[in-house]
Amino acid sequence: MTAASSLPVRPGMTVPLPGPLHSHREKLNELADLGYTDIWSAEADGADAFTPLAMAAAWEPRLRLGTAIVPAYTRAPACFAQSVASLADAAPGRFAIGIGSSSNVIVERWNGVPFVEPYKKVRDVVRFLRDALGGEKVTATYDTFEVKGFRLGIRPEHTPPILVAALREGMLRLAGREADGVIINWLSPADVTTVAGIVRDAADGEDREVVARIFVCPSENTEVVREAAKFAIAAYLNVPVYAAFHDWLGRGDALRPMWEAWQRGDRKGALAVIPDEVVDDLVVHGSPAACRARIQEYFDNGVTTSSLAILPLDPEVQYWEAVRSLSPSAG
Repeated sequence: MTAASSLPVRPGMTVPLPGPLHSHREKLNELADLGYTDIWSAEADGADAFTPLAMAAAWEPRLRLGTAIVPAYTRAPACFAQSVASLADAAPGRFAIGIGSSSNVIVERWNGVPFVEPYKKVRDVVRFLRDALGGEKVTATYDTFEVKGFRLGIRPEHTPPILVAALREGMLRLAGREADGVIINWLSPADVTTVAGIVRDAADGEDREVVARIFVCPSENTEVVREAAKFAIAAYLNVPVYAAFHDWLGRGDALRPMWEAWQRGDRKGALAVIPDEVVDDLVVHGSPAACRARIQEYFDNGVTTSSLAILPLDPEVQYWEAVRSLSPSAG
């Protein structure tokens, strides 16, 4: 963690865990026993972001709960505020709401919602949630929607912090200026220095939580891991928002052959031209000790909270063995 931050280091894990949701109680207990402090859910094509956290709120009071992320587009404003207030009421003082633009694939292709003006949409949802969680009746015209006379009927004991998922500079500055923190994704420890610095600058010296989803596979079967990781990298980094992000970070030359092959419809060719160096930058792999050291680099460069996502890249690696070998109690 950077010297400029007084926030505690929070080792977290991505949820939902493997298996049906109803089976997770003992595993959530084990996460807390191992020293994990947080769990962070997402919302794409699996479980919604709130249900796994609601179950954890009842089952394991030691864990802090966060969403990383809920798309700003896929819930109407009042419904969004109700979901946030409900979970904050269920887990007082230990819930953080992370929101972001998501992507054109999830928002437009899957949910049929136009993916337009993502910066303004996220900014407006942040502002509306601030207004609604303050308890007053909200009648306001934001740039991307209007609310007429809505008042939350539930008042959480603790107002949850709001975090913004950010890639490039505009959204990073929004996170620093108007939110309580930032959520970052698909980047190297060295990249953290760049993005966390922008958030800190926009925050005018105030602390901001920096949550990073970190993709990990504790395996020394390097070639197997690299080849499998290229499928995940291709799936994400050909999405326009992530392609623009990595071009901005300086990986444009390294990734351009992949982007060009993908645009031609040559999926196999696209995978073949992903450099090993890019895989090693974006996916933590190696022995458990090497992985823990690499994860520490994220904290050293400005991350305050991790959300480890264990990737099944090596069939010899068992999920729970990986969880235990990467935990704060390991080593």
